[in-house]
Amino acid sequence: MKKFDTIEYLSVGTPKQREAFRVLSHHKIIELLAQYRPVLAGTFPLDIAVPGSDLDVLCYWQEAGHFKQHVTNSFSGFENFTLREVTINNQHTIITNFFADGLEVEVFGQNIPVKQQMAYRHMIIEYKILSKKGDNFRQQVIALKQSGLKTEPAFAQLLGIEGNPYTALLEFNV
Repeated sequence: MKKFDTIEYLSVGTPKQREAFRVLSHHKIIELLAQYRPVLAGTFPLDIAVPGSDLDVLCYWQEAGHFKQHVTNSFSGFENFTLREVTINNQHTIITNFFADGLEVEVFGQNIPVKQQMAYRHMIIEYKILSKKGDNFRQQVIALKQSGLKTEPAFAQLLGIEGNPYTALLEFNV
């Protein structure tokens, strides 16, 4: 979805979105990751961020070692920098976390084009649902998130989706 290809839309969004834009722009986070085709996903683009929500930056790497070196060189000076490698959905995944101006940033990299990654696909479906269901539904999602639920389980609960919310949501017809 073209809207999410850059972070410019955040600059005219809600106060939380404008703060996310300021942090990402001031620290050149998207710019530093440009070669990995970064896309901000998750709660900030959808305007459902709650205290403690992080800025999820999805990246597509083709060489794991180069990506690890690049994110380490670019972000290791930030507060609470960590880098870990895990397997998610049978995919080698490199995750970097750090804080910039009090906001946690998570750089999530896989050897899968960003628009095919689960987090991006979830965001697009959730965006369509929020667009269709309106602000009352958005507020219900936020309330569930504030009570401790993660985003996908909150959507699944409100929509009456059964089973694994992460996979079932991908099959939800909007």
